[in-house]
Amino acid sequence: MCPVCHSVMRHRLVWIFFERCTNLFDSNKKKMLHVAPEYCFQRRLSRIKGIDYLTADISMPSAMVKMDITDIQYPDNTFDVIYCSHVLEHVVDDRKAMREFHRVLTNKGWAVLQVPIERPETTYEDPSITDPAERLKAFGHPEHVRCYSAKDYEQRLIDAGFSVKRIKPLEFASIEEIEKMRISKNEDIFLCTKL
Repeated sequence: MCPVCHSVMRHRLVWIFFERCTNLFDSNKKKMLHVAPEYCFQRRLSRIKGIDYLTADISMPSAMVKMDITDIQYPDNTFDVIYCSHVLEHVVDDRKAMREFHRVLTNKGWAVLQVPIERPETTYEDPSITDPAERLKAFGHPEHVRCYSAKDYEQRLIDAGFSVKRIKPLEFASIEEIEKMRISKNEDIFLCTKL
C-alpha cells in the first residue's frame, strides 16, 4: 500500500489503464458511476474536467448515493463510464448486477468491472454457506460469496450482454513500470462495452 495515497496494486494498475487506454481524460462530457469508491480515487476522479462523477455504495456513508447494484435506480443508458472493483464477489446475484450495469451503460460507453480471480478453471460458489467463518474458509473472506475464475467471469459478463476485452498489464505498461509500481502482471483488466 502506498503510504501517501493508500493505493494498492489493483488501484495503480487501473489508474494507468485509465490514463493510457481510455477516453476518461479527454475533457469531453461524460457521466461516470463509481461503485464502492476507493479513497485513493475519489478526489482525483471528481476533479477530472468534463466528468459528472457519481459515487455509490449499499452501505458506505461517504458515497453520494445509496445503491443496490442489482436494482440500480437510474434509467437505461445513463452512464458513459462505470467503474466497479472488487464488489461483485460480495453480491449474491452477481449476474443480475452485471445485467444492471449493462442496462445503465450508454451504447458508446465502457465499464471496467474487476473482481479478484482466485481459481484456475471454474468459479466456486455455494449459496448455502452464510456463516462468515465458513465463508472465510470457503472463499477467503468472511463477506465473499464466491471465488471467480477468469474464464467463468468473462463468460458471465458476456451472458449479461457485454462485449469483453481482457487486457493484460503488459499490453499497456512496461515490465519496469510494473516492477517499480509493484503491480501484478497477472491481473487482467476486464473492459466491457455494449455489443
